[in-house]
Amino acid sequence: MAEAAWRADPLVWGHGPHLFEVFLEPTCPFSSKALFKLDDLLEQAGDDRITIKVRLQSQPWHMYSGVIVRCILAASTLELGKEAAKAVMLAVAKHRDEFEFERHCRGPNLDCTPNELIARIEDYSGIRLAEAFAIPDLDREIKRHCRYARQNGIHVSPTFMIDGLVQADMSSGDTVEQWISHLS
Repeated sequence: MAEAAWRADPLVWGHGPHLFEVFLEPTCPFSSKALFKLDDLLEQAGDDRITIKVRLQSQPWHMYSGVIVRCILAASTLELGKEAAKAVMLAVAKHRDEFEFERHCRGPNLDCTPNELIARIEDYSGIRLAEAFAIPDLDREIKRHCRYARQNGIHVSPTFMIDGLVQADMSSGDTVEQWISHLS
């Protein structure tokens, strides 16, 4: 029996000439801060002036990072595509304590299974993604995100790139207006 074809919808919003790439780890508090600003960035900069691409940057000290990244990319294969993935990212960011260990090593999430994490994400996001999570070769999309980050020297989140250049002086603590000032 042949596997069903699937496609991960790219996590891209806007269609402008300036490429704003942000590398995010879903449970990182600083990545969450950046994620919450992306809609404002698109609105203020103008979707005809900027293209925002979210790149997922799994980090091993965030113990469930790999599972959650896979959930986001699984959601992107569903009918709602990138909007489903965005709903998952926002659900995790809004409830990040339920997807992370205390001090990266202890707490109630220590007893949580991947299936319980998927169920939590489904409950918070309203996106049914367990079946998509089980796509056997979904890891090729995960690897694509990872490879792209490594090729660009990205190792931490959040990291920002504008028009292919890493912006070492940008942070999640900056205002949207400060981010916009980096666009030439």
